[in-house]
Formats: sequence, structure tokens, C-alpha cells
Amino acid sequence: MAFDGVTIASIVQELNDKLLDGRIYKIAQPEKDELLLTIKSAGQQYRLMMSADASLPLIYLTQENKKSPLTAPNFCMLLRKHLQNGRIVGISQPGLERVIQFEVEHLDEMGDLCRKTLAMELMGKHSNIIFYDEQKKILDSIKHVSGMVSSVREVLPGRIYFIPETENKHDFAQNPDIVSQFSYVITSKAMPVYKSIYNSYVGISPILAQEICYRAGVDADAPANALSETQQESLQRTFEAFAESVRGRDFSPCIIYDVQETPIEFGVLPFRIYEDNRKVTYESISEVLHEYYAQRSAKTRIRQKSADLHRIVSTALERNVKKYDIQCRQLKDTEKREKYKVYGELLHTYGYSAEPQAKNITVMNYYTNEELTIPLDPELTAMENAAKYFDKYGKMKRTYEALTEFVKETKAEIDHLESVMNALDIAEKEEDLLQIKEELIQSGYIRYKGSRKKAKITSRPFHFVSSDGYDMYVGRNNLQNDEITFQLAQGNDWWFHAKGAPGSHVVVKSGGKEMPDRTFEEAGRLAAHFSKAKDQDKVEIDYVERKHVKKPGGAKPGFVVYYTNYSMVIDADISGIRQIDDGNNN
Repeated sequence: MAFDGVTIASIVQELNDKLLDGRIYKIAQPEKDELLLTIKSAGQQYRLMMSADASLPLIYLTQENKKSPLTAPNFCMLLRKHLQNGRIVGISQPGLERVIQFEVEHLDEMGDLCRKTLAMELMGKHSNIIFYDEQKKILDSIKHVSGMVSSVREVLPGRIYFIPETENKHDFAQNPDIVSQFSYVITSKAMPVYKSIYNSYVGISPILAQEICYRAGVDADAPANALSETQQESLQRTFEAFAESVRGRDFSPCIIYDVQETPIEFGVLPFRIYEDNRKVTYESISEVLHEYYAQRSAKTRIRQKSADLHRIVSTALERNVKKYDIQCRQLKDTEKREKYKVYGELLHTYGYSAEPQAKNITVMNYYTNEELTIPLDPELTAMENAAKYFDKYGKMKRTYEALTEFVKETKAEIDHLESVMNALDIAEKEEDLLQIKEELIQSGYIRYKGSRKKAKITSRPFHFVSSDGYDMYVGRNNLQNDEITFQLAQGNDWWFHAKGAPGSHVVVKSGGKEMPDRTFEEAGRLAAHFSKAKDQDKVEIDYVERKHVKKPGGAKPGFVVYYTNYSMVIDADISGIRQIDDGNNN
């Protein structure tokens, strides 16, 4: 979700609660378009991150520090000259514009008290941090914008600061009366209703417009100028309630996750449009922004770093699937081998009655007590035809025996590669990828010339604790699956796995006690969630005491067998299960 005016309003509320009357203790510029202010307020120290990056403008409170360049940029030096030890006397947002203004009181060179303003504009590629005085004269900005770049507004020292007008948009924060005219405003445009909403009002993003439509029970893509009276009334009531929540600063910062536990959206109002998704609420919008972008960045980084491994596994998987299909077709062709054996035996018994140069012979099949017509090669005698059929039978039998083993081996290879692909999908850190790469090296999919130094493995299995206090471990990859199943688990511990699907082993340490049903269900959810079947509404899970799980000799990592088990059918929702940080978990 982009920084819309409503999100900015929530940030301004938090900054006022924590930074108002605080003193600016340090000013740093770690990146060319980024400021980091250290502020002391009410006995606490805060760091305010302000980034005007064109692709990802951000502002939030953080505990993290960043290394600054040895020589501070000119903009940073100017701010230090004027604002160091200055007191923040005002933090405001003009209406619902994507602008935050910090009014700072400080002493000038003559010791006189004066005020200046640092404005943070979060406007996508036009984002900027602008410093101006009481006469609104720009002293400097983190980005200079000349008339050659923008015909709307120059941002240069000496120019007068102003906020460009949002064309044809109403600001319900500055003009509450406009709320009563909502129906008239949106129905005057010939476009989908949600587009009409965000094109008509300042501070509303497309997703917020869709949320308003969803709450009103109106199709967001319906033509705005064709809404019925009932739909208009419903939208009017919904928008009035929405506007009241924003004006009353009734915010509830949250992050929405998809089924892969990837953050897909954040906001400061409860999203009903994502009612089927997992939602995590936070105390502050700063926590939301930090978590959201940290997790998105981590997911993106892992996808980039695992791209080569994905390609290796995908190529091998595709090759083995093709080979498996060919082998299955060839195996099917060998099904007629028994027919040739019967032909040979019957010709040995009845062949004396065959006419010379006959093309077939009809005999009684003593296996079925039915007549059977056997094709013959007229150039051969009956006994020679029998020998030919026995020869075909022998070849097909040998082919069948060999192919049966080949098919079994190829299927095992496909299952192994699919399990590796699942491990890549759930990898969270670079350490996880190292162990997967090690497994691929051991399996011969990655080869090195000469000797190599074995990578140091620091990745550890996921660790969860059930609602009843039982430790539950989940393998991140096949090597960890073997580890938790055959090293960590004891005989009377419980083992779980998604039935017929690649996935992680899950081990619950029972401690020799009889586990409650709730723990079995939570372990089943973990097995479902960390499997390829997690997108299904329900997943069948096999579970058994660890002592019944065996590993065949020479089997691939993660491959086990068991001949007696219990089963359950359960969903893959693990949102209520507590995860423990063992130094590797996120």
C-alpha cells in the first residue's frame, strides 16, 4: 500500500505523541536521499527515519542506527547548523496531503529565538525533504528540482515553498461539509466507483476506495454514474463512518498476510476486504512500516538469492518428469508379455494341428476354457512361431523388470526434487539456502571442479510451542527433516507429515506424556502449512509415534517409510501457534 493521506495522519498522530517538545540531538544523512534524526523527548530517545527515495519513500520511528559517511553532505550540514538542539514545537499535516511538517524552534547566530520548518513530502517519485524559514523561503532541500524538471514547482534555495494543489480533489479533513456531498461527487464521473472515490478525494488510495465499496456492499468496478439510489445511500453512510474514523484518529495499524505468509498490504484501518487473510495488529504505525518493509525486503532478497537454486531444481525436475512419463508408457507396453507366453505354450500344445503356411490358428485356451485365435507367421512352422512368442515374452519380461526399478527410482527422484523445491519456498534466510545447496551438492545436482570447503551450517529447524506447552520442531529442508526425526526425536515422540505431498517433517516432543488433542491439531496444522498442499482448504496429515518411522538404506535425505499411522484432515492456519526464536527464526 502506498503512503496515502490516511496513513500519514496516523504517522502524524504517533509523532505528536512521542516527539512533540523533543529536542533534536543528532542529525545524520546516511544516504543521499535519507535523513536520520535522533530526538530526545520526555526522557526517551527516538530515531526518526526519513527517506525520500523515489521507489520507496518512508518515514517512521526506529531503534536501528545507520552508519553515516565520513563527510556529511551539504544538506545535512545546513540542518545541523540551524536545527541541532532545536525544539520540535509542531508536527502537522496539511489536511490529508501526503506531507508532514516539523516546526522547529531554535536560536540563530545572534541568539534570537526563531522558527524554521522541515517538510517531508511522501509523493512517490516526487518525494522530497524541504527546509524553509518563517517566510516560507526555501533554504535547501535533499533533492533540487529545477524548472526544466518540473513546470509545476521549482524546489531550489531562494524559491517560495508551497504545496502543489491536488487538481479537482476534495479534502474532507479540511472541509468536513464535503462529506455530505459524497454521492453527488462520485456519481458525476463516468468511471468505476472506486476510481471515482480516489480521484475525487485527497488522501484516499485505490485500496482504501475498494475497502469503502466493500463495506458498502457495492461492486468496486461498477460504473459510478449508474449506481442505484440504494447503492448511493449505502456508500454515503459508509463514507461518513470512514471520514469520522479518520477525523477521530481511530486508527488500528495492521499488516495483512497471504497464505505464503508474505505481507501483501498494510494500513491503519481494519481491512474487511481481506477478512479471509491473516491480520496482525500493532501498537504503532512505525512498527507496521518497519515490519512490513523488512519482511518484504527479506522475501525479495531470498527470492533473488535462491533464483539459481530454483533454476537447477526446476531443470532437473522437468527432465525427470519427462523421463518418468516415457518410462511409464514403455512399462505399459510390456503388459502384453503374458499374452505372448500363453501363445507360446498353446502352440506347443496344439501346434501340430496347424495347417502349413497358415496365418492363424484357433485353439482352446485351457487357462480360460475359451477359444483363442493366435496370429502366425506363415513362413515359420508352429514350433518356430512358439519360439518367437517365447522370445518376445522373455524380452518384455526383462524390460518390465528393469523398467519397474527405473520408474521407482525416477519417482523417488521427482519426490526428492519436489521436497527441495518446497524447502526453497519456505526458506527465510541465506543460512537456509546454504543447507539446501549442500543437499544439492551431495545429490550430485551441483558439481565442483577440484576440492571445496564445506559450508558452515547455522540454519536451525523452526521451533514452535503448542498451546499446551509442548515443543514442536519443523524441518526447513530435507537434511533438517532427517535431523529432527532421527536425532532430535525419541521413540515415543510424535511425528507428522502431509499425506502424499512434499513437505516438512514435524516432531512433537511428548516427554513420555499423553498429549492433548489440541497439540495434535496444532502439529497437524504445522505439517499442512509447511507442505506443498498448504493452499488447499483442508490437508490430510499422517501422524505416528517416531519409533514407527524408518529410513531405508541409501534413501535420499528426508525420505522415510512407515506402515502404520493415524490420519487427520485439517487446515494450514498456524497464526495462533507461538514460534520461538532459537537464533535463526524470524
